[in-house]
Amino acid sequence: MATIRPSSDLRNRYNEISEFCNTYNEPVFITKNGTGDLVVLSNAEYERLCGLAELHSRLDAGLEDLKLGRVKKAEDAFAEIERKLNLD
Repeated sequence: MATIRPSSDLRNRYNEISEFCNTYNEPVFITKNGTGDLVVLSNAEYERLCGLAELHSRLDAGLEDLKLGRVKKAEDAFAEIERKLNLD
């Protein structure tokens, strides 16, 4: 269930909100005059979500490359990497 708090709690109960976000890795929704305004996340959860977004973006790009035929054999790709790293 979503945790919803009024904006005044950011000022008056910041430590409580911070502890909740860091303990449960869940967002706290902040309202202003009864309307949704902000979402507060722990830094760790924010970084995790950004990482997931980046992963999805790269997977989408890879699928697009596959669809357009921009692929090469695995052994060719590894050989190219080895050449670039002077491992051959």
